[in-house]
Amino acid sequence: MDAAFTAEQEEIRRTLRELVTKRCGPDEVKTAVRTPAGYDAALWSALAEQLGLPGIALPERYGGVGCGSAELALSGEELGRALAPSPLFATAALAAPLVERLGTEEQRAALLPRIAEGGLTAALAVPGTGLATALGLVGDNLGDWSGGGRAGGVQAKLSDGVWRLYGQAEQVLDGHSAGLLVVAAHTGGFARSRTLLYLVREGVAGLVRTRQTSLDETRPQARVELRHVEAELLGAADDADVPGALAAVGDTAATVLAAEAVGAADRALERTVEYVKQREQFGRAIGSFQAVKHRLADVYVQVQAARSAAYYAAWAAGAESEQVGGLALAQALDALRTAASEAVQLHGGIGFTWEHEAHLYFKRASSDELLFGPVHRLRARAAERAELFTPTGAEPTVAV
Repeated sequence: MDAAFTAEQEEIRRTLRELVTKRCGPDEVKTAVRTPAGYDAALWSALAEQLGLPGIALPERYGGVGCGSAELALSGEELGRALAPSPLFATAALAAPLVERLGTEEQRAALLPRIAEGGLTAALAVPGTGLATALGLVGDNLGDWSGGGRAGGVQAKLSDGVWRLYGQAEQVLDGHSAGLLVVAAHTGGFARSRTLLYLVREGVAGLVRTRQTSLDETRPQARVELRHVEAELLGAADDADVPGALAAVGDTAATVLAAEAVGAADRALERTVEYVKQREQFGRAIGSFQAVKHRLADVYVQVQAARSAAYYAAWAAGAESEQVGGLALAQALDALRTAASEAVQLHGGIGFTWEHEAHLYFKRASSDELLFGPVHRLRARAAERAELFTPTGAEPTVAV
């Protein structure tokens, strides 16, 4: 493994940091999350036009940049530093890879170029609160999260050659503003029960989307109601390995989330260090006290360890034998929670106020753990995959 970044990767990082620093400060973030879309459309257009960010991991034949998971993770890290609200994760890390992996050539040609240019955003709609399970991050993805009966999940029915969906999905990231929904639905009844993915376009009859109040406003969520909605099957066959595709995409998505959390933790630590150098108590800067130094040193070590884990996961993404995105995510979420907690504490009386941004980092850590964790289950799943606690079996007996 070569841990050094290429010149192109460093250029992506530098350019993106300059753009985000200039156009996405704390005040801009708070303003953007209060817009109907939940993000700054002008910033999103700049990210698409100047860097090709929505299509950074898509093949060039579909209008993408042709990079890989490492570049997508680096982009996530820089956006995470500012907690920049954008549809990048929902579009480029969840929905677009599923279209590329399972879609027909016609579907790829029609959708991926529009996604790559930033003109079409997309979201993955999973029934209930089973996003982490659907992505294979906290347990085996057996498809049972999609709802096996009419009372649960989203149901799909083929009638006169047209697929129609009915049901409801909660916690759909950027689901209120996405132009395309990739909906996981249950079909086949009890005889041929299976989970498939369907494409639902914006504005179709029977589609009701409501933005929800969420703990982390910088990662907006929506409730999606499907009332006999006309949909298009993703792919050509109705026996595709959807759980397998979701699990593969989930590992890369976890890597991007881990990089985002590392960027956020690093920035929270930077802001805290800057503050303790200026804030004086008993005639000296509080950063000169040994207890404060030790606390921040511990945070620094934890953030650097999480960064190493995230970078390794980005390097290994796509390898079936090296699915470590969930483990990197657990490490990064722990680091972000610690960095944000120390930021709130060491900023004293202003750290928990709405006017200061320290609380936003704590909310990001808590929200991501609720959506994609918890941390102990992410680690348990990683241990299960590595067979750390699998019995080796009894010693063979020798016949006498």
